[in-house]
Amino acid sequence: MKILHVYKDYFPILGGIENHVRNLAEGQAQCGHQVTALVTHPDSLRTNVAVEDGVRIIRAGRLATVASTPLSLALPWQLLREQPDVVHLHFPYPVGEVSQWLLRRGRATVLSYHSDIVRQAGILRFYRPLLLRVLAAVDAILIGSPPMAGSAYLAAHQAKLHLIPYGIPLARFKTRPTADELARVRQSYLPQPAASASAELPLLLFVGRLRYYKGLDYLIRALPEIPARLLVIGVGPMEAEWKALAEACGVSDRIVWGGEAPDADLPALYHLADLFVLPASHSSEAFGLVQVEAMAAGVPVVCTELGTGTSYVNQDGVTGRVAPPRDPAALAAAISELLADPSARTAMSAAARARVEAEFEQSVMVARVLATYQKLVV
Repeated sequence: MKILHVYKDYFPILGGIENHVRNLAEGQAQCGHQVTALVTHPDSLRTNVAVEDGVRIIRAGRLATVASTPLSLALPWQLLREQPDVVHLHFPYPVGEVSQWLLRRGRATVLSYHSDIVRQAGILRFYRPLLLRVLAAVDAILIGSPPMAGSAYLAAHQAKLHLIPYGIPLARFKTRPTADELARVRQSYLPQPAASASAELPLLLFVGRLRYYKGLDYLIRALPEIPARLLVIGVGPMEAEWKALAEACGVSDRIVWGGEAPDADLPALYHLADLFVLPASHSSEAFGLVQVEAMAAGVPVVCTELGTGTSYVNQDGVTGRVAPPRDPAALAAAISELLADPSARTAMSAAARARVEAEFEQSVMVARVLATYQKLVV
């Protein structure tokens, strides 16, 4: 089968949807399918084509980026030249979605509805009429968690919805790194603090782009009440503001800003943590694949209840705790409760591993998606 994925970015650009597209595309290629990802070039007007881990990547020339949306005249032209069996759109990316709606490539069109558009309200007012046409035209809509079925934009399309949770290759996170690897990563990201007492504090880990909806500011505001250190892995537009907030809250000495970590370092970072925290503040955080990575490593998770997939992945009282969003006091209470109860963390660690193995393994996701394709192209 010839499969074409369409989105705005692809690895090495880091992000939840980017990681998902890569995991799905590589998994399909490993099953013997001809897989192409059509995305935009991160920093060039020119289009280039490369084969990476069995996937053909077309990076169409990018003119500019407006409200997190890459503008590319080359992308629809490249789409027109392709002859796939299935076009798999990854929403939200208006340029890709409208291009496929106009050009109608392939025998079937599948759309993964990853998240509502939350912050770009101005663009949404313009795009809404086209979005409704796109959703009506596609043959199937995939959602990663049950709460996403409640999106107002999907209300008229319930018959086309398919629940397929996101999956990742779990093995590299499940396997405990060697003592030497843990020591190397600890030295790189967690050099001994000047105050010896801080070295004995438990470690909280945050991994993600430093964007407004990640809610890291609420975790920073909670940190004065939490007896722990925080390691932040990621970069993004909020970095300077959040570092200033840490100074204002008097907790900068207990936060390590680790920057953008190489993919190879992530397993060890998870295994060094006592708790993983995803303090997301807005429903733009639709799932939180980083939770799956942490859970595969046996790390209990504290997340927030957004009405999205965050609390579907991390089950309150089973694999971790779920706190109200935008509430530093509640977040501090949930984290401190688990830090004070090692036996609860041990039980949650085992439950977390069991949950991801049952629901969030890459091969399970790939098989479910391919089965959906097959029903559409027979």
